[in-house]
Amino acid sequence: MVRNGGSYGEETTEHGDGRLRILLYVAFLLLLGSALTRFLVRHTGENLAPWVIVLSGTLAVLYVVEPLLGPGRTQRRHVWLGAVVAVWMALVWLAPSFGWCAVPLFFIGLRTLRPPAAIALIALITATSVTAHLRLAGRLDVDVFLAPPAIAAIAVAVFVQMDRQARRQRELIDDLIRTRRELAATERREGTLAERQRLSMEIHDTLAQGLSSQQMLLQAADRVWDTDPATARTHVRTATAIAEHNLNEARRFVHDLAPADLADGNGLDQALRTLAERETSHRLTVRCHIDGTPAEPLPDRVQSALLRIAQGALANVREHSGATTAALTLTYLDDQVVLDVADDGHGFDPEAEPAAVRDKGREGEGRARDGEPAGTRGHGLPAIRTRTRQLGGTLTIESLPGEGTVLSAAIPVRPATA
Repeated sequence: MVRNGGSYGEETTEHGDGRLRILLYVAFLLLLGSALTRFLVRHTGENLAPWVIVLSGTLAVLYVVEPLLGPGRTQRRHVWLGAVVAVWMALVWLAPSFGWCAVPLFFIGLRTLRPPAAIALIALITATSVTAHLRLAGRLDVDVFLAPPAIAAIAVAVFVQMDRQARRQRELIDDLIRTRRELAATERREGTLAERQRLSMEIHDTLAQGLSSQQMLLQAADRVWDTDPATARTHVRTATAIAEHNLNEARRFVHDLAPADLADGNGLDQALRTLAERETSHRLTVRCHIDGTPAEPLPDRVQSALLRIAQGALANVREHSGATTAALTLTYLDDQVVLDVADDGHGFDPEAEPAAVRDKGREGEGRARDGEPAGTRGHGLPAIRTRTRQLGGTLTIESLPGEGTVLSAAIPVRPATA
């Protein structure tokens, strides 16, 4: 690929190949200085010396001011290049030894002009050098006739190869940068999707379940409002307490999405006891038991996940199992912590859960609950599976129709990264 109209070396110049430019400067000035010295030593008595000195100084100044012209094929650079070549041709006509300065001029032409114009300029410079040396020799010298074209061909070949390699390297770098940007964008999208999934589970396990409980309590209060006012007021007070807790959860979402029961510095043990007390009602009694003590404090992520699992499991018990008692048991082992949620409800057959729903649950997107047919609302069991899997744990469900359910989530003390 040749950009910018096909100039051989313009990209290299625009990208600031400082070492090549310095090398060209040094080579040109050395060649110019050595040619001038040779002329002055051998032709001190000739009237051409003042002209050669002036032209040599002019050529040196013109060459040095080249960086001030700026990058690109501008009209100023073309005028500058024409002036340099004109001064050099005048010098070569007066003193053929200045023909050795042609090599740096080849690179200037290749860096400044498009390929056809650069080749034409190189041919003109080579012909001028050959003609001047033949005029000085006074005869047809094969070395003089063949050496400058050979040098020109070598210089052009080297420059073109260097420019091609530099262009290929820049293309590889551009591809690498583009790939890294695409990878970063993909990671951001995946992170966004994972965070959305996590937020959906957080909302389901807190606000949605709380609102569902309030709805059930208020409906129960409405049914007994006239016949049993005391029970109705108890339902309303319980719904008010749940609304207050949901408000705290919502504020916590705004803060850092951590569970409100853990936000005040309470550990997981106290948070589970508080949850059991809050879920206890006239229809359901929830007990909490803690077995053992942790060898070291559990990571916040593990505590939050276990509390959410307990909330989701109790929501299933309350809404779908028909149970009258439930038990939360938290067991600390050496290398893992186990949360058991047991109830005496009507149970269900875990194997009867549709395979498609179980597969979706493994991805955190299924819709099934204890006793619920596929296609109904809810993230209960799929969300619990996802939380357990993300922490490197295992989920076990033991249940039979008419014999209650035991849900057990075992999570390593040092969870694996999701």
